[in-house]
Amino acid sequence: MLFNSVDFALFFPIVFLVFWLLANRNIFLRNSFLLAASYLFYGWWDWRFLLLILFSSIVDYLVGLQLGQADAPAKRKLLVGISIVTNLGLLAFFKYYNFFAESFVDAFSFFGRAIQVNTLNIILPVGISFYTFQTMSYTLDIYRRKLKPVHDPVAFLAFVSFFPQLVAGPIERASNLLPQFLEIRHFDEAKASAGFKQIVMGLFMKTAIADRLGLYVAAVYGNVDHHNGMTFMVATVFFAIQIYCDFAGYSLIAIGCAKTLGFDLMDNFKRPYFAHSFKDFWSRWHISLSTWFRDYVYIPLGGSRGSEGRTYANLFTTFVISGLWHGANWTFIIWGALHGFFQTVEKALQNAQRVRLPRSVSIVLVFTLTCFAWIFFRSASVPEAFQIIERIILHPGHRIYTGDLGIFSFALLAILFLLITEWIAEFRPDWTLLYHRSYAVRVFSTSFLILYMAGLGVFDNSQFIYFQF
Repeated sequence: MLFNSVDFALFFPIVFLVFWLLANRNIFLRNSFLLAASYLFYGWWDWRFLLLILFSSIVDYLVGLQLGQADAPAKRKLLVGISIVTNLGLLAFFKYYNFFAESFVDAFSFFGRAIQVNTLNIILPVGISFYTFQTMSYTLDIYRRKLKPVHDPVAFLAFVSFFPQLVAGPIERASNLLPQFLEIRHFDEAKASAGFKQIVMGLFMKTAIADRLGLYVAAVYGNVDHHNGMTFMVATVFFAIQIYCDFAGYSLIAIGCAKTLGFDLMDNFKRPYFAHSFKDFWSRWHISLSTWFRDYVYIPLGGSRGSEGRTYANLFTTFVISGLWHGANWTFIIWGALHGFFQTVEKALQNAQRVRLPRSVSIVLVFTLTCFAWIFFRSASVPEAFQIIERIILHPGHRIYTGDLGIFSFALLAILFLLITEWIAEFRPDWTLLYHRSYAVRVFSTSFLILYMAGLGVFDNSQFIYFQF
């Protein structure tokens, strides 16, 4: 079920009303209803997906209970190993089997030997990369004795499948979200109002900005042979804004939906294109994933505890794995490797204390290199990405493709609106005091967003970009 669909527009108000009718009566009944609603939400795509999330949830629930009772190091390692193998095994099979099989064949072909490996017609379950990481972090935290296991199976299943953030995050930690399923809920009008405003803003970012820009990006990247370098530069900048508004918009809707139900989810984006370094960028972009990789990959690899060379290797490896997490394609691996390279070079320069740039210059530099990496992320293949880069460098051309002038103009208008609002939030947050103090300003701004969406939004039931990951 898509947030930007009629189905969800009917589904969520019903869930909201029933939830608050049950909230103060019985925690078990309330969580049972949330679990049923979440499974309906997820099974709307394909009911068979429910079997996977149920299996993964049951395994980690049982492993968590056993870890809470086990003291022997060998047994604890065995138990956490079961969780890791189960979750990564599901992820590897459904997401990466064909990729590794085809890469294996290509490797042998490179050395002049042809082999046959059967690929499978596998349907990628929506959100599997997100919920496997969320449930796996639960058992890892219990193993590290940072968390105690929960004994309520319904609360745990509801935590794993909580519909607002189920298919594209934020990837919540059990220490933050799980206790909220065990608390009595009281309706908070101010909190619900703030949540609905976040939903409206998220839908605006998706329909009026991301999907509007997506029309131009798809027209350019879908016809690589017919466009020049300048057009690709524009399309790449548009894609940078598109993927940000698409994913940040989803996160805002998820956070807003949860907030109306009394739940607090972590912020997932914080104006990433105003980052003045790549370290700063990853503290602002997909925060729930970047902190997950920091805590469960980078630090276990050794983090920055070893030599400088080992630290750089750990950093680079973490980003390559992050790229692979995003998709079974070499384009994503290269994208991750580029960010790993940017981070290691940046860290080496900082350690040497060689470079100090003005903040404005640093912001432009980070954004430019981020856009360069987005070329690989958006391209269908590595050769296509290099073809686009070649066009940008060697064949820039003299005219920018505008296609439908209306589409291009509305795209520029959307970017201008986003830039102004993000600039105010980043550099002049005091200007937002008027919004918080004036009821009339809040009503006007929310009404403006709704009317803008109604008039200029794109309502074609397009999926959120991160659903494919």
